[in-house]
Amino acid sequence: MSSIFAAPFRSSQMRVEEAWIDDNAHMNVAYYVLVFDRAIDEVCEELGIDAAYKIERKASIFTAELHVNYLKELVLGAPLFVTWQCLAADEKRMRSYLELFHAEEGYLAASSEQLHIHVDLQARRASPFPPEVRARLDGAVKAHAALPWPKRAGAAIDLKKR
Repeated sequence: MSSIFAAPFRSSQMRVEEAWIDDNAHMNVAYYVLVFDRAIDEVCEELGIDAAYKIERKASIFTAELHVNYLKELVLGAPLFVTWQCLAADEKRMRSYLELFHAEEGYLAASSEQLHIHVDLQARRASPFPPEVRARLDGAVKAHAALPWPKRAGAAIDLKKR
């Protein structure tokens, strides 16, 4: 796992588990989302939004929107990792772009764009990031601004050939 200031951040390595395989003998679509979610958990830890934060601050990150592109199959036991690019952030929100790679063969298996909201867990409403988290998030946005804008970011679903 790299620092959130790495451009892009790289998650720890995972492997496709047997429970993730569907009747088509490849990783089921739901587990791509699970893998992206695990990577966001690692990002949140780097931002300081860890288990202790959730208990002490009574706040967390919720995913409000996501879009996934499934590009290439992953099979049982395939090693994988996710990269994260922070596209933007404001006082309550973080826009993420993630790519899931086969760790040995190097191919891009899927991408996901997500909108996350900082939430007060007692009020169950959006709330501002605390200053120390916002400073880390702003640092990530600045570091990731050096990366090219992802071609799939902001894409809509349509029937045009890609």
